[in-house]
Amino acid sequence: MLSTILSAFTVADIRKKLAFTALLLGLYRLGAHIPAPGVNSAAVAAIQKNFAGGGVLNFLNLFSGGGLSRIALFALGIMPYITASIIMQLLTVVVPSLEKLQKEGEIGTQRITQYTRYLTVGLAGAQSIAYVFLFRSFEQQAGTSVVQNFTLAKLVLIAVSLTAGCMLVMWMGELITQRGIGNGISLMIFASIVTRLPQGVRAWWTSPDPVFKVMMPFLALGVIAAIVFVQEGQRRIPVQYARRVIGQRMTQGGQTYLPLRVNMAGVIPVIFAASLMAFPPTVGQLINQPWAHSVANFFSPAKTPYLIGETLLIIAFTYFYTAVTFNPVEQADNLRRYGGFIPGVRPGRPTAEFLDRILARLTFPGALFLAAVAALPTLLINSTNNNSFFFGGTSILIVIAVALDTMKQLEAQLLMRNYEGFLK
Repeated sequence: MLSTILSAFTVADIRKKLAFTALLLGLYRLGAHIPAPGVNSAAVAAIQKNFAGGGVLNFLNLFSGGGLSRIALFALGIMPYITASIIMQLLTVVVPSLEKLQKEGEIGTQRITQYTRYLTVGLAGAQSIAYVFLFRSFEQQAGTSVVQNFTLAKLVLIAVSLTAGCMLVMWMGELITQRGIGNGISLMIFASIVTRLPQGVRAWWTSPDPVFKVMMPFLALGVIAAIVFVQEGQRRIPVQYARRVIGQRMTQGGQTYLPLRVNMAGVIPVIFAASLMAFPPTVGQLINQPWAHSVANFFSPAKTPYLIGETLLIIAFTYFYTAVTFNPVEQADNLRRYGGFIPGVRPGRPTAEFLDRILARLTFPGALFLAAVAALPTLLINSTNNNSFFFGGTSILIVIAVALDTMKQLEAQLLMRNYEGFLK
């Protein structure tokens, strides 16, 4: 594996892609430490304790790489863009005009992407204003003003800065996808989570529970192995191609397979569910009313209602995203068009029903697995009263899934140049 990585660096094109990806990720991490204009850094340092524990602020701060707790330029991270993507994908199902756009190919996809960007600007602006008022509500704890000489102009300045930072992060993520290695948006979240790895190691090493210190490495390795096993698991449907005459040439038939992954939706359902479940407690934190704080506490990430809601959303989004990415009717039509068929199944509608039935059986255990891993650390904390579990199941799933996806893309780049890859 080490020789393969070294071989990747010897290829000028891949080396440039890796350097470009590392550069943009470094700029992203730099922006998470540059404070927004008009913010009192001393007051921000005094309210850091509000982002500790298992509350929603700690959860949102995790996905911004610590930028939210510093009120940095990239405090919003990439979450507004993810939320906008969720809304647009849901609207695509229920709005006929958007559904028609989606079927128009690349042009329609570009138009929907443009709408998503516009919606991201609106969500980021609203979220920026809300965060300013949220931080001002912590001023009594800080003993000084978070925003000194607060005026409408300063509110607009901070909101515009945070919104511009969010759009810059979105742009860098798209650049990584186009010119780098891996999915840029996923790598942004990956970088935000991995930056807290040293703190997690320190929390494990300084834990007063000796049983936890001994068992944690084995538990982590077991969870990682299980996630990799399920992420890479697939059902291979045999496909037979008949001989065909194209012009004056006869093509040779053959046998191949159609791979259906156990978790075809990947880590997207987990990110979507986490984004939606973070909305009620975030609004509850922003509204300075007793009932709002009760809602925020009720949907706290460490509470049972949050786990139940996240589990149901993960299962629902897994089915939804699988249906978006894999259309059995379209696959059956493609097989029939190119002379392919599944042995024992008639072409056309019976093939589509067969694929749909197999996909439903695969998706259900995959969705349950995603939900179980996302809830596992919180369940362990609640059952053992041990708060040394630094990373939640959502974070672990995202990190492993993004690492596997990036490794596969690098594998593809290496195979194109006749190098031996990671997977054997």
